Amino acid sequence: MEEFVKKYKSELLENVLPFWEKYSIDKEFGGYFTCLERDGSVFDTDKFMWLQGRQIWTMSTMYDKVQAKEEWKSIGEHGARFILDLGRDANGHWYFALDRTGKPLVQPYNIFSDCFATMGLASLYKITNKDEYAQVAVDTFNRILERQGNPKGKYNKAYPGTRNLKGFSLPMILSNLSLELEHIVGTQTVEKLIDEIIHEVMEVFYQPESGLIMESVHLDGSFSDTFEGRLVNPGHIIEAMWFMMDLANRRGDAKLMDKCIQIAIRALEYGWDQEFGGILYFKDILNRPPQQLEWDQKLWWVHLEALVCMAKGYAYTGNEQCKAWFEKLDAYTFSKFSDPVYGEWYGYLNRQGQPLLTLKGGKWKGCFHVPRALYKIYEALESKVPAII
Repeated sequence: MEEFVKKYKSELLENVLPFWEKYSIDKEFGGYFTCLERDGSVFDTDKFMWLQGRQIWTMSTMYDKVQAKEEWKSIGEHGARFILDLGRDANGHWYFALDRTGKPLVQPYNIFSDCFATMGLASLYKITNKDEYAQVAVDTFNRILERQGNPKGKYNKAYPGTRNLKGFSLPMILSNLSLELEHIVGTQTVEKLIDEIIHEVMEVFYQPESGLIMESVHLDGSFSDTFEGRLVNPGHIIEAMWFMMDLANRRGDAKLMDKCIQIAIRALEYGWDQEFGGILYFKDILNRPPQQLEWDQKLWWVHLEALVCMAKGYAYTGNEQCKAWFEKLDAYTFSKFSDPVYGEWYGYLNRQGQPLLTLKGGKWKGCFHVPRALYKIYEALESKVPAII
């Protein structure tokens, strides 16, 4: 797999990170531009807090794990100053969006703003040892845990008591976020949270009948025959499984590792578009019409997370199915998403695999999934991780 190590490392260092270094820094008002056209030109100046936090994490992690490049640390601190000064309401919750100058645009309804703010600041603390970053990261993390039962709080649009469902996204994020904060919150806290998360992901949201993980279930984990309850997001399942693989490896849990690989491969087989290739965005578990009109699009993050998952599955266990899937995904993904002309990756393809939008960033895509995945892939493949089974 040596050729893949070189390929993904080169893509990260020569095609992706330079794009964000060159075009995303707002030197006048602070923070980062994320709404970037194919050539890097800014098409909108609004700043979305979860993407600001993600870019802080990316730059800090690249400094910590890839190369101690002062520019990357400086870019991370540049973003941190902006969000610490302007990103929270009076109660300490993180807004969803600000205008370019930092005035609030969208209330803090989305807990993922908090998740990625704490993730970014925790990573930045690791390379700077500045107490302010650690303190805000811990305070935010504690608020996230307090809000698990009702993440949107007063901004929740659902009528209370009629259809009580819980979503998969937050437990999935927490399985990775907890590890990112271990150096601040301590191993005891993380281990307790890991127990709860593994149960939620692998028992509550996992449905043995289909072999898949649902996006929403009843509070007791039972199936809901509704738009929300029938929804399957193959990309979420696969991303969650590499989070779980890391936990299985941490604990030397061969049974959990095997289950992760089985679920990930099942999700790939289920989500793969047999006609045009690539992974479909959404499916309905009962093959009814999905509510999401974008159900047949091919998204950058889905394919990147699948590559990470298969690279880790192969590195951890030597599973040949993981290797075969990795090679299949690599052939599709690099040929469709990577832009060798202007740098970075397209985010949105139609079902046939052609770019729907040529933008490199926007409200939902920023400096995160592409660099994180490229790093995680080559790290997994070049490391000689001992098999635990």
